[in-house]
Amino acid sequence: MRSVKSIFKVGIGPSSSHTMGPAFAAQKFIDRYPDADKIKVVLYGSLSKTGAGHGTDRAINEVLSGYPTEIIFNSDDSLHLDHPNTMDIIGYLRGEEYAKMRFFSIGGGEIRIDGEGVDEAEEIYAEKSFTEIAELCKSRNIRLSDYVFEHEGEGFKHFLGDVWHTMSLSIREGLIHTGVLPGGLKLDRKAQKLYNQRHIDESPQTRENRIVCAYAFAVSEQNADCGLIVTAPTCGSCGVLPAVLKYMEEKNSFSENDIIRALAVAGLVGNIVATNASISGAECGCQAEVGTACSMAAAALAELYGMGIDQIEYAAEIALEHHLGLTCDPVCGLVQIPCIERNAVAAMRAINALSLANFLSDSRKISFDLVVETMYQTGIDLSRLYRETSEGGLAKLYKHE
Repeated sequence: MRSVKSIFKVGIGPSSSHTMGPAFAAQKFIDRYPDADKIKVVLYGSLSKTGAGHGTDRAINEVLSGYPTEIIFNSDDSLHLDHPNTMDIIGYLRGEEYAKMRFFSIGGGEIRIDGEGVDEAEEIYAEKSFTEIAELCKSRNIRLSDYVFEHEGEGFKHFLGDVWHTMSLSIREGLIHTGVLPGGLKLDRKAQKLYNQRHIDESPQTRENRIVCAYAFAVSEQNADCGLIVTAPTCGSCGVLPAVLKYMEEKNSFSENDIIRALAVAGLVGNIVATNASISGAECGCQAEVGTACSMAAAALAELYGMGIDQIEYAAEIALEHHLGLTCDPVCGLVQIPCIERNAVAAMRAINALSLANFLSDSRKISFDLVVETMYQTGIDLSRLYRETSEGGLAKLYKHE
């Protein structure tokens, strides 16, 4: 497996697959072919169908601002694509085509170049499954977070400290700002209202729900407004993990070192999913994005509370299993409806998964690796209408003004 750093990327929303990935691809192209005097970009599949709503053209144009650029949205469903997020970048020199690269935006801001394999130097983990990692950690009597720190090396804790600072900042900024989100849905920001408006008869449980949801809304609204966020594991699911960690940090006075350990375990869980399945909504639906985020959050909470490896696995497994089949149907191709509310619901589900894992881990039947495999197969079986094309579900039936 590659570094956990690939799961946590600091960047601008609203979509890791549709804005970050294509922007990275454009940068890769001009780094390799800087002499081009004109560039054409052709977007296919989900990148074409929801690219305008996600700001794909804007992200690409920002990178290629020094070049005359033509962007084409090719929505031909008869094309055979090796990945639903496919794009071609073609460079011209003195009127003649002289360079062409095909990229796949595979989720979480990661890109793959057609015909080029993964750089083996980037692989820093020999183990690729939770089972393999758990067996190793148990044999050495170390925690999952220690396993991550040993492999990631010097400076990794500082990296996670920066990740946590950015996550916390996105919560604060999201709670400050009000108004209408861009894109045409006329959707009001709700995080500040959730945070400030107490229930008429508020119990501790009701308050927990309100505050956790307010934090998830805050980050997700920042993402929808093209603000600075951290993928966890994607832009569209960026609100789940910071919401639960910030709430628990405040509630129980956990130290920053505690949070960093929790982030390490969350990143490991996300890495396992990305390696063995997918974190792309266009490939496997929202189960791959919000489902994985919920799983990461549940595992992080279990590490935060000092639970054992089996309990951490069970928390992660519960969280992902009960998102199986979740579709990706963003209205107007925007990362707003149902995405923002979905982050809040998943944050609360992660807390529920923690509670179940505390009591029932010794009786579990389903492994985390099995539910990851199941999620991937479920995603492949999903109709393409429900994999980030905005052609099915809420995106089809909701009529906006």
